Amino acid sequence: MQAETIEEVQETVRRKMDSTLNNLRQEFNNIHAGRVTPAMLENEKVDYYGSPTPITQVASVSAPEPQLLMINPWEKNMIKEIERTLQAANLGFSLSNDGNVIRALLPPFTEERRKERVKQTKKIGEEVKVALRNVRREGNDTLKKMEKDKLISQDEEKGAQADIQKLTDEHINLVSELMTAKEKELMTI
Repeated sequence: MQAETIEEVQETVRRKMDSTLNNLRQEFNNIHAGRVTPAMLENEKVDYYGSPTPITQVASVSAPEPQLLMINPWEKNMIKEIERTLQAANLGFSLSNDGNVIRALLPPFTEERRKERVKQTKKIGEEVKVALRNVRREGNDTLKKMEKDKLISQDEEKGAQADIQKLTDEHINLVSELMTAKEKELMTI
């Protein structure tokens, strides 16, 4: 972390923490509770004329029922490629197509499967908390170096570290809230 002012260090820390939180939200979108959403396919890419392209950019994806996704490719020759990608992604869908539309059906979750998903959610959440603490450490190390190089005073360093700690606490609380909400969603039938 290279910065010249305390504000720049704090802004870099905030930006990295916000980015980490956004990644967590996106990852949580991919963990579903037996209800499907088109967002589940946002990270799945198909080979579209030689370049990896998200499914959502080569087909319309809708969820007409809680456990059914309908994927309607804009080009019918993409059906096999989309189907192959979905099978490789191993999202738990049973797939069928009628030559025009792919139907991706998700079987209902068992209690055991829901608990596995909750464990997965907690593991991801804890990893994100560790990542946030690492960002805090990077910021504090930069501040210590700035103080050592006499760019800021010791009091300024301590004040800035307190601000970074407050920012870290806020982000960790947000992670906990997201984890709790996701756990509740997963355990609700």
